[in-house]
Amino acid sequence: MKRFQSTALILPVLLMATQAVQADARSQAKRIHDRLTGVPPTAAVLDQMETLLASDPSGKSAADKAMEDPNFYNVTLKNWITPWTNEEQTVFAPLNDFTATVIGLIRDDEDFRKVLFDDVIYTGAASGLPAYSNSNNAHYEALEQLGPQSGNLGDASVLVKQTQSGVTGLQSDATAGVLTTRAAARAFFYKGTNRAMFRFTMMNFLCTDLEPIKDNTRVPDRVRRDVARSPGGDSRIYLNACVGCHAGMDGMGGAMAYYDLEHDGDKEDATSNFENTARMTYTAGSVIPKYLQNENNFKPGFVPTDDSWINYWRNGPNALLGWNDWPGIQKDEKGNTVGHGLKQLGMELAYSDAFAQCQVKKAFKAVCLRDPDDYAADRAAVDGIVADFTANGYKMKGVFRDVAAYCKGN
Repeated sequence: MKRFQSTALILPVLLMATQAVQADARSQAKRIHDRLTGVPPTAAVLDQMETLLASDPSGKSAADKAMEDPNFYNVTLKNWITPWTNEEQTVFAPLNDFTATVIGLIRDDEDFRKVLFDDVIYTGAASGLPAYSNSNNAHYEALEQLGPQSGNLGDASVLVKQTQSGVTGLQSDATAGVLTTRAAARAFFYKGTNRAMFRFTMMNFLCTDLEPIKDNTRVPDRVRRDVARSPGGDSRIYLNACVGCHAGMDGMGGAMAYYDLEHDGDKEDATSNFENTARMTYTAGSVIPKYLQNENNFKPGFVPTDDSWINYWRNGPNALLGWNDWPGIQKDEKGNTVGHGLKQLGMELAYSDAFAQCQVKKAFKAVCLRDPDDYAADRAAVDGIVADFTANGYKMKGVFRDVAAYCKGN
């Protein structure tokens, strides 16, 4: 009798343990879907993901399934990318050509390095959309209004890959991925000196602002005349602070010497006609006036005459950014990369180790909801995902899959 009672007690315990394992796999599947799409899966999709987890406990197959949901493209990726398109770094901005192009490159498993140098743009193909315009964002705002179902950006018949040169009229050798989209120009070529484009490109694609990488030991021969050498009458400020950023930034800033933003009214004035007139201009062979302004600040300073640039950060402490060679690269006798135009500068940045590490860390934080630098296990996981990212053709969809699988829980 005791033996029968013991068996009767053991069977429910075993059944509960089996159910716990099944519930755990189901919760992992749900977490993967929630993190990648922002919405819960349907019961049918959850069943499929749970089955995929049983055959592939790594969670990668289940993550691939989750990314079939339109919300991965229309919500998760859109919200992930949008802060890169504006100086405020806010997610509360409409879809634009910058955001749509990044989404398309990820969807199509393109080499993600192209985001900084390729002649590429993605436009909507749904019926009833306004035509693409170099002067306003109506095309993309209308596409976003269609929503994830009829306006599924994950559908190649809805969001179509094209060339910038064919859509915008910009000559192909002047295109530089998202850096030459209207949205980027609107945000970072507005007034100023075009240094904003360089700074925000470093922040968005190499995950560093200028302050952490300033280097006072670099040659300052490219620092333009508008930079005061004795701000407030004290040259020590320039020598100990300003030059650390400007030597490297102005060295590479020549790449944008032919680009500007043409517009009516001010961006800050909601009643102006700025949003319907702002368009990027490119004047090959002619340095724009903002590069020559305030020449009396320091007359012996550098005067740009073309769009040449030099990367002094190839040497010194910023060599740790991991600069790598790219097709057509040229260097001076000291190993500094020299080039012309924004396309070549985009390649210089995109081929760096810092670029690859940055994309993985940003995806990790978006999906796992924590900074990957806080825990040793997370740092090791990021290193592994970076290695796979670079070895497998720089495909960002694979990064999101691997990150979601890692953060699925135990």
